[in-house]
Parts: sequence; C-alpha cells; structure tokens
Amino acid sequence: METPSIMRVGVLTSSRADYGIYKPLLKALQEDPEFELSIIAFGTHLSPFHGYTVDNIAADGYEVNYKVNSLLINDDKNAVSTACALTSLKFADFWEQHSTDFDLVFCLGDRFEMFGAVSAGIPYQVNFAHLHGGETTLGAIDNVYRHAITLASSLHFVSQEAFASRVAEITGKSDNIYVTGALSLDNLSNIQMLTKEEFKNKWGIDLDIPTVLVTVHPETVAPELNSRHLTEILESLRFVAKEYQVVITMPNADTNGNVFREGFNTLKIELENKLHLIENFGTQSYFTCMLYSKLLIGNTSSGIIEAASFKKYVINVGDRQKGRAAGENVLQVPFDSEMIISTLKQIKGLGEYKGQNPYFKDGAAQNIITILKEQNCDKL
Repeated sequence: METPSIMRVGVLTSSRADYGIYKPLLKALQEDPEFELSIIAFGTHLSPFHGYTVDNIAADGYEVNYKVNSLLINDDKNAVSTACALTSLKFADFWEQHSTDFDLVFCLGDRFEMFGAVSAGIPYQVNFAHLHGGETTLGAIDNVYRHAITLASSLHFVSQEAFASRVAEITGKSDNIYVTGALSLDNLSNIQMLTKEEFKNKWGIDLDIPTVLVTVHPETVAPELNSRHLTEILESLRFVAKEYQVVITMPNADTNGNVFREGFNTLKIELENKLHLIENFGTQSYFTCMLYSKLLIGNTSSGIIEAASFKKYVINVGDRQKGRAAGENVLQVPFDSEMIISTLKQIKGLGEYKGQNPYFKDGAAQNIITILKEQNCDKL
C-alpha cells in the first residue's frame, strides 16, 4: 500500500468566535504527522478595537502563518459592505500568491469576512472545506453568506443530519457531506476549566455570586431596530441585576454593533460592580463562566450549541438565531423586557436542565481527521 502524502491544510479564522470552535481541530491537525497546518488570520483577530485576538492564537502554541488585514472600524451598512469587499480584494492577492500552497482550506460558518475570503478563492479553485453549513439564522444577513460559502466548498462537515440534507439541496450533490457533530463541543472534554478562584484572579469576577452570562449581537437583517432592541435589553438587565451579577461579553463586528457597545458601557456606569463587560474571554474562560452561571441571556450561537452540554437554560432573544435547531433548554422570546423577565422567573423554578444536546456527536475533530485521511488515500 502506498504511503499517504502529507496533506497541506490551511485554516481561515476571522474572529475569536470561529477560533474557539476550531481549537479541537487545530490541535488534532497539529499533532498528526500526516498534516501540515497553516493558520490564516484576518478580520477582528487583527483589530486592537476587538482585543487583537491573534495574540490568543500564538499564546495557545500555534503559529499564525499568514495575516490579512482588511477590517474597518465603523459598523454601518456601508462599512460592513466595504469591509467584505476589501477582504475579498486583499484575498485576491493572497490566493494569487498562495492558492497552490494548500491541498485543503477550512472555512467556518457565516461571517461576511469569511465570505469575502472564500469568494476571492473561487477563481483560483481553492479546495474549501466548510464547517457548520446547512444551518439557518433568519435574523442575520449571515444566513446568505453561509449558504454562499457552502456553494463555494467541495467538502462539508455539518453538525446534524438535517443540515446535511440542506447542504445537499443547496449544492445539488449528496457526496462529500459528513455529519460530524458540533466541533466546539470537543472543547468540553479537551479544555481544563478554571476554578472559581483562578477565574477571579484572572478577571476580577467572583463566580460564587449568582451570575447570568449575557451575549447580545445586533440583528443585521433589520439593523434599524437595534436601538429599540437595546432599550428592551437594558431594561431587562436592570431587573436581572437586582438578584444576579451580570457578565456581558461584547458583540462581534456587525452592522450597528456599536449601538449595543455604547449601551452596555452606559449601563456599566449605572450598575457599577453588578455588571462586568468582557471584550474577549477566550474559550477556557468563556466556558468556565458558562459552567458556573445560572443561565444565559442573548442571541449567540453558543446558547444554541454549547449551553445544553453545560445543563444551562437559555433565554434566546429575538430572531438572530431563528431557524436554527435548538434543544429544549432554549426558551425563545422577542426583544421585550417584560417577556424576558417573565421567562427568567420561569427558569428559576425549573432547576438544572436534564435533557440532551442535539449538536453533540462524540469526537467531532477526530471524525474529521479520519475523513480527511480517507480522502487523501483515495487520491493516491
């Protein structure tokens, strides 16, 4: 039998969010001698405004082989559109120089930056492998970007059977689609959580105090509603803070995302030590905070995908995640402070969530590695 050649794998990472999901796969690729890993960092990773999170990648022991700087500071519609176009322009030059350096390039999810990087690679016939395709988020323009990235990719690793069927519908093909589960859930067995004392020493937050973890992103399909949404969120958090410590992770770079940033900064002045604002927890600290929190409030994918594995209930607010499959731990409410508060009271009487996580499939990263090796052998 012929010995498989080393597969040269690139990984496109544009933010703290996708990097946290990638981590189990990066570890598996780095440790396996049959793969040569290259990390391509861009987007908010290179933005001081968002914490320059490319440093976190290096701190975790990975070499950042390429940096492509293309993000704008503004967050209005024109800035997002321009940043997407600028990312595509920068990656046109990148792929011109480096498209033949990779046998396969991983892309993840649905961000406009990721779309820009991938779309520029289409004329160069870059062999993209897409993670988390086939999902639906009707409250975000990301939904369009995700399906476009699916069409640009030749290999698909999805989290559920239903999403595999959706990818087949989008691409018109049923081959090269694999159900591997949600990659981020591998982190739960691979990452050593911080103790409460370690967390307090690192962040100045005492998790012995009953805590609610909050992450709210703008609804980019209807950004003109963000000011009203912010008003409802702030009113509900004022109520939450009467009984709980509130920890807010700040929103990503999205259309009109600064509306929420400014609102949370104002609320911090009002609530003082009852509220903590975090720009970038990193995976370990974020999951540690989730582990010790009483519940989650917001509209982030981590509430949909990871929270059930921590046995946490989630108040999922608004339409940003609308259409995405969720476990019974997720309670859906509109941006309405009275309904958010009512749902909070309901959760207090439920105790710990006892159900399953529909996104879990044991060993997602290793499942992907096995498939890549089989694909590599088939080419010999």
